[in-house]
Amino acid sequence: MSHAIIVAHGQPSDPEPAEAALAAFAAKVNALTEHVAVHSATLAAPGVLDAKLDRAPENAVIYPLFMAKGWFVTSALPKRLGHHPARILDPLGIDPDLPALTAEALRSELSDKHWAARSTDLVIAAHGSGRSRNPSTVALQFAKQLAELMAFKSVRVGFVEEPPSISDAANGTEGQALCLPFFACAGGHVQEDVPQELDRAGFSGVVLPVVGELPPIRQQIAKKINAAFGSA
Repeated sequence: MSHAIIVAHGQPSDPEPAEAALAAFAAKVNALTEHVAVHSATLAAPGVLDAKLDRAPENAVIYPLFMAKGWFVTSALPKRLGHHPARILDPLGIDPDLPALTAEALRSELSDKHWAARSTDLVIAAHGSGRSRNPSTVALQFAKQLAELMAFKSVRVGFVEEPPSISDAANGTEGQALCLPFFACAGGHVQEDVPQELDRAGFSGVVLPVVGELPPIRQQIAKKINAAFGSA
């Protein structure tokens, strides 16, 4: 049996809820993998990743549930692995199939509401960063690719930690609008900052689940984990 660990950032101020939510997510991915046991750990929960690595074989893989290949994936995570030779896969946010999979989920949402994309505004709410251009670059590239796949009335991108803000991006939208949080997990930013920013803009559309929780994504993560071990 091969082993994989899905790793997310978690919530340092209150680690347990995020740890439990990630464990539930990993269990759903585990049900989709072939001959791979899928575990989980957040970086914020003290000792959890270390304990999982202690039990993991040398050929284990780490799936980073992050939206950019930034500091956490390239520096913090390898440092936490120490001498364990587990292989770190590319994070969710730079998966080349992510725009098409997201478009699939958005088409389903539009169909359920009997909305046409050309009459619908799409607001992408992303994290951004005041220190690195990488997170916003990934989000903007994702938005560009998504706009090429679906002819929305408008595709707007706003950020929590840099301009333009989410409220600026959402300003001027009407009822026929979707907000897609470009986050891997529904943490504090999604539960607090994004709703506050949308309220500030008077957003009256529909807020979708975070990208990491869209229906096709668990299957894609399972596919990537299977592929890492050469399974179809």
